[in-house]
Amino acid sequence: MIIRENQEIELTYTGFEILKLLAKHPGIVFSKEQIYDIVWKESYSGDYNIVMSHIRNIQEKIEDNPSKPIYIQTVWGVGHRFNKNLTTFSKLCV
Repeated sequence: MIIRENQEIELTYTGFEILKLLAKHPGIVFSKEQIYDIVWKESYSGDYNIVMSHIRNIQEKIEDNPSKPIYIQTVWGVGHRFNKNLTTFSKLCV
C-alpha cells in the first residue's frame, strides 16, 4: 500500500513492485533492463518501453509535479533511482 499525505494511492502490482525496488535502494540507479529482469523475474529481449510506461504512471500518481519528480528520478542515459536525499518518507509511505 502507498500512502501519500494521508491518502491511499492505488498502483498496479507491477507499479508497486517497481516503486518498492527503487525505494529499498535509494540513490542506486537501475537501468530499465535491470528493473525488468528483477520485477518481471525474467530476461526480456524486446522493447523496454513497458518499464518507462510504468515509471511514468507511478510518477503521475505520487509526484506533485510529474515533470519535475522528487521521488523517482531519471538519470539520463543510465536509468532510474529513488531520491537518496529524502531524509524521511513523511509524504510517501511504501
